[in-house]
Amino acid sequence: MTVWLHPDAEAELGDAAVYYAAHASTAIATAFLAEFERLKDVIAENPHRGAEAAHGFRMFHFDRFPYTAIYAVEDRLGVVIYAVVNRAVLH
Repeated sequence: MTVWLHPDAEAELGDAAVYYAAHASTAIATAFLAEFERLKDVIAENPHRGAEAAHGFRMFHFDRFPYTAIYAVEDRLGVVIYAVVNRAVLH
């Protein structure tokens, strides 16, 4: 299934990668982006794998980083990732 990244989610993903590059290392930032690509592949293969959330959204947690992708399965578009947020924001 096709996975689309909403512009807001793309900005959040980029901000997090820049943060990791500045506060950890370029290698950590690269690993963060690779983890996102892995997550995207998993969601594409099984869009209903993420935990159900409010209003028809789903959440899928990164394995190695404290981030969550919030997405919806749209009839016409496929999967749309609407946000990439730090889990601390969710609590």
